[in-house]
Amino acid sequence: MRIPPPASHIISPAFGQTVASLRESITRTAQEATTGRYSDLTAQLSGRIGTAMLSQKAVEDIGLRREQVSLREGRLEVTQRSLTLINERVTGLDTKMRDALISQDERLQGLTARDAEAALGQVFNLLNVRFGERFLFAGDATDTQPLGSPGDLLAAIRSLADVAVSATDFAVALETYFNAPGGGWQTSALRSAIDASDPDAVTANDASIVKLISGLAVMALSDPASSPALFKANPDISMAGAEQVSAGLSDLTNLRADRGVTQSQIEMEKASLDIEETIFTKELNNLWGRDQYEAASALKQLETALEASYMLTSRLSSLSLLNFLR
Repeated sequence: MRIPPPASHIISPAFGQTVASLRESITRTAQEATTGRYSDLTAQLSGRIGTAMLSQKAVEDIGLRREQVSLREGRLEVTQRSLTLINERVTGLDTKMRDALISQDERLQGLTARDAEAALGQVFNLLNVRFGERFLFAGDATDTQPLGSPGDLLAAIRSLADVAVSATDFAVALETYFNAPGGGWQTSALRSAIDASDPDAVTANDASIVKLISGLAVMALSDPASSPALFKANPDISMAGAEQVSAGLSDLTNLRADRGVTQSQIEMEKASLDIEETIFTKELNNLWGRDQYEAASALKQLETALEASYMLTSRLSSLSLLNFLR
């Protein structure tokens, strides 16, 4: 003879609810042991939920600011690298040209002129560098390549020399071409924006860069074998080109130093963000952090209790008169 099923007599509804509650507690505690956070924040924080949400918002804002700072940092790093490579490539050409002109060494002058032409092409390439889809030296027209062909620029300068009647006339025409609003540099050679609203940006129209390119163009046309007749008759034009390169390199050094200061400020801002994040994260952990070792210990106890409940249920389910009399 068997006792009627325990679910309807021996195992009470309260006992079933206890087992269900144990299961829920195990699920919740297992999550807390894994994440290190209380799963029911509303119950845990009670009246402090507003403080926790504000702290969480602060941490998220710091994350967004960090992304913006990292983007600025990346752009500045690529900009500095390009400016550094320009400086390294051009440095020394001005001195070589001066030495060649002073010693009247046409062979050295021709070699230096060809080297200046090659350097001009590399400067153009470095100023057309991208960061992602953005041309860094294009000012506000970040989707437009700032410079075209250096050959076109040299052709335009050669045309100025061919129509100039004197060295002074050429100097005025060169100044107008590169620096006057609406001059050939801004309307033809430069394809992107003249200015940039981003204070970190350096444009291909920066005065130091324009000065450097202007001097390199004159030096590139100073090969005695192919230079304009005006250049051959007036060596001072080539000397002025070398001096322009020297001035451009000096200004470029100052430009790089300015961007270096900005990079240092970014490093300090990143350090400040790290401190802020540490403070707010610690506050959040104090509010809703669950000790994982404690949670693991509680989970073990809950699992033991559930196993005991299952064992008791099994025994009650198989209870018979014979087992009872034993």
